Amino acid sequence: MLRSHRLWRLPRLTKLPLGAEIALILVVKIALLTVLAKTFFSEPQAKKMRMPTAQVEQHLLAPAPESASTASSVSNVSTPTTEVLHASH
Repeated sequence: MLRSHRLWRLPRLTKLPLGAEIALILVVKIALLTVLAKTFFSEPQAKKMRMPTAQVEQHLLAPAPESASTASSVSNVSTPTTEVLHASH
């Protein structure tokens, strides 16, 4: 009980009301995340990394091919299952 009472007495960063302080921290956080996103993720690293949108959509929406290990594990199961494979490139 005594410890929880001490937590309420911790010093605040500013003398603003709590709602204004939280809003200020959120604005700074969003601005920082926006700057980081624009700096590191706005452009591909090389021109060769660009791909046509239609080709990417076709690759992502195409049904996954069944491999030998997947076919043998699925055949042992009596109920149909759906497996999601992730590309590593």
